Parts: sequence; C-alpha cells; structure tokens
Amino acid sequence: MTVTQLREGDYRPDGAGGFALATGGAGVLERVLFLLTARRGGFPLLPEVGSRLYLLSRARPSARGALGASYAAETLAGEENLRVLGAVWTEETRTLTVELEWQGEPMQAVLDAAALGWQDRQEDRQEAGSI
Repeated sequence: MTVTQLREGDYRPDGAGGFALATGGAGVLERVLFLLTARRGGFPLLPEVGSRLYLLSRARPSARGALGASYAAETLAGEENLRVLGAVWTEETRTLTVELEWQGEPMQAVLDAAALGWQDRQEDRQEAGSI
C-alpha cells in the first residue's frame, strides 16, 4: 500500500516539488491516523469515513481508554489484515495510544486531544482534577 503522507491536515512535501509517500507498514499507519482523526460524517459523500473519537471528550477520563478502543475498532473494521488490540488513555498528556497489529507486525497510533478535535474546555480540566 502506498499513500501520501499527511501532517496536521496538509500533504507533506518531499523536497523535490512533490509529496512524500509512505509504503508498507508506514503507509498503513498513515491511513490509520487519517481515519482515526477524521470526524465520522465529515465527508458528505463518504459518511462512513472517519471515527467517533472526538466524542471521548464527553466521557469520564477513566472510561476513555475502553471507549477509544471501541471507536478505533469500529473505524478500522474494514481495513484488511489490521486488528485493534486495545487503547490506553493517558490523562496527564491527554493522549490516546491505540495498539494495532498489521500482518503480525505491532503498531501504535498515538493521538493527542488536539488531533481528535477537542477544544481545551475548562470542564475537561476540572473533571481531570488539574484545576
């Protein structure tokens, strides 16, 4: 699999006037990161593309890991040879680490709250006990 690399929503240049490409496991991880960070329903002609991970901000911090694993599995269900093994929410860094396996190769997709489209709301910080 060959895909164009994205960083912060933009194509990543290759330094020669084109776009950087990723193949094999790196290509799969690029696709996974795109699918997990895109909001489900955000593409009108492809409503099934994307995830519901943005909804994690509404869940209690203690439930975010299990819910994140569920949303990731739902999003990636159609990806060939890819399994979601689990997910861990780290409140201190506000990151979700999704554990994956592609063709027997372990992978990790690490997403921070900003990548998931969260606003830094005061209610989130209070609930987490940081205020």
